[in-house]
Amino acid sequence: MKDWLQMTAADLGRGIETGEIDPVALTRTYLDAIDAHPLRDRIYTSVTHDRAMAEAEAAATRARLGLRVSPLDGVPISWKDLFDSAGTSTEAGSDLLKGRVPDADARVLKTATLMGSVCLGKTHMSELAFSGLGLNPVKETPPCVHDPKAAPGGSSSGAAASVAFGLAAGGIGSDTGGSVRIPSAWNGLVGLKTTSGRISLEGVVPLCLKFDTVGPLARSVEDAALMLALLEGGTAPDLRGASVRGKRFAALQSVALDDLRDEPKAAYEASLDRLRDAGAEIVPLEVPSLPDAMGLSAVLYTSEAYGLWKDAIEAAPDLMFAEILERFRQGANFGAADYVAAWAKLEQVRQQWDAAVAGFDAVLLPTSPILPPDMERLQSDSEYYITENLLALRNTRIGNLMGLCGLSLPTGVPGCGLQVLCPPNMEEALLRIGAGVEKALT
Repeated sequence: MKDWLQMTAADLGRGIETGEIDPVALTRTYLDAIDAHPLRDRIYTSVTHDRAMAEAEAAATRARLGLRVSPLDGVPISWKDLFDSAGTSTEAGSDLLKGRVPDADARVLKTATLMGSVCLGKTHMSELAFSGLGLNPVKETPPCVHDPKAAPGGSSSGAAASVAFGLAAGGIGSDTGGSVRIPSAWNGLVGLKTTSGRISLEGVVPLCLKFDTVGPLARSVEDAALMLALLEGGTAPDLRGASVRGKRFAALQSVALDDLRDEPKAAYEASLDRLRDAGAEIVPLEVPSLPDAMGLSAVLYTSEAYGLWKDAIEAAPDLMFAEILERFRQGANFGAADYVAAWAKLEQVRQQWDAAVAGFDAVLLPTSPILPPDMERLQSDSEYYITENLLALRNTRIGNLMGLCGLSLPTGVPGCGLQVLCPPNMEEALLRIGAGVEKALT
């Protein structure tokens, strides 16, 4: 049964389908592992034992009757603590929401439950999802699977830890500027950023509504595909026979390779070599206007975040981690005219991006230009915190600003991910490409 804790969600689902795995025994195995784990309270904010067992028993009944409702029916997963769950505390990593208990599930959680998923509980996260580092002195900072002294990546830090430490078969997180892909890269997982607007945000604590997205953190591309179907109540794309042979990829040069540190650089270059060896064509790509878009981040992100949260923040600023508080307050420096002008400029750059990437199957770049930084130094050195946070999210934010869907895949080098970007609402094509990339890299 301990092997169950390391199996992919897809393989667990197949085991349930054939009758080799009992959803009740599987869920109990996960709950026992969570309860016994020394880092449990740094990973989970709450463990929903009763709900999980009830959902597992229902899944077992469906399996016995041949009535399973999805390939992941009966598979236990975790949920980031910004998805409302009825009767369970949902605080989004912030004491501003301390004691908040919703009376209904978020729509995406309702959908996943109807598709048979088992909710293990809620996972820790960066405060109000406004950091790519995963450091949260207000609540808890989850561990990084590769280095106990390193930051786990955020803001879906606990989601990543729950999967990487074998305490969930998959995790559901959110991605506004990289919050699924960064913790996935730093913890050796596959992370899917979905297109803005594709998955409902009803019942999801917001950060920036125009950029917030929902997505899975998983052990394989197949798992990510099945979890996307779970979240949407749909059918996963067929990944059989996926290959990069004959694919034409753009290797992004603009912005993405600036200040790239040695380990991520080596891992990225080795990944491109393996893709070439597998039959892919890789063409360097410059997008001259991309730096202009990156310069709009401050006004676009902080204006909306502060606009949504300023009343709660200014009513009790002492409840917040100083670095997160300062980042929110930057939004007060911009006016409505600045925000409107920034969006107009961004739309222009998006059109130029679309023209530049036409003719490519996908765009490739390092998920993060840095490795997970030292947690102790992040708390004692403000300049280091700011530098590392901005760099951590720099490459992933390209996908959010350009309105794309994106996938981070492990390169085989701890803490280093390869990012694959595709046009909006092309998740099915992205996942099939990702499956081919995964084969080439492993």
